[in-house]
Amino acid sequence: MSNSYSSLCDDFFVDMYINTELELPSQRDTILTFFEQIQKRFGAMGNFYRRENSEYYLEEDRRTGHYRWVSLEPERIGAGLVNPDTLEEAYELDRLVLGLVPHMLSVSHLDIDSLDVTFAMDFDCAGSHDQVISEALLDATAFGSLLDLPGAKAIDVSPSIVVSLSEDMQTQARVAIESRTSIFDPSRKREIADEPISLSFTIRQYPSPEGKFDALNSFENQRRLAEELMAERVIPKFVQPLINIIAEKGLA
Repeated sequence: MSNSYSSLCDDFFVDMYINTELELPSQRDTILTFFEQIQKRFGAMGNFYRRENSEYYLEEDRRTGHYRWVSLEPERIGAGLVNPDTLEEAYELDRLVLGLVPHMLSVSHLDIDSLDVTFAMDFDCAGSHDQVISEALLDATAFGSLLDLPGAKAIDVSPSIVVSLSEDMQTQARVAIESRTSIFDPSRKREIADEPISLSFTIRQYPSPEGKFDALNSFENQRRLAEELMAERVIPKFVQPLINIIAEKGLA
């Protein structure tokens, strides 16, 4: 499937996270062997580094604006592709990681707390993020009614919601919009944001207490559900209104 999302935003991300109950292995040989197996499949992933909080990363060159990454944190494994040409291109890395972690990092079905599939979008916006988000998404809501107060101005608007998609509440969806306009300096004459407005949509699956959790099968179900809801709800109800307001105000 081609990636039609990139035409709607400035940057598009497909991420997957495996959240674990126990701490992941921290031995040097285990970590290096895990990342070496990934590099064998994706030879351009040659940038390996460690952060101070014991997080390890293997990435392609970020400067291209189109790059894969894999992370290993104390209780989480992540994988993603920035600005993929197709969704299938992103899923290829996710499936590889899901196939490696059971035997290379000793992650059994009992150890998985939850599995996340996330689609995220960044929108460059030169003006007040808070104002754009409130006009695009909150004007006709109870929250928006507060802006009718004399002198009212939106200064901290980053709405999010989590909903259950199953009766057992094991399957959940989260939509979050993040404003990056600073609100802490009232002496500023203009609000200019260097960072983009970010929107993320996550499908999270918790293992059922009954039976063995099949992470790869769950991933396939989650990414299909994410694609469906992006097309049916997120794009028309969240993304398009943001795009329209940014365009109307000439803030792109």
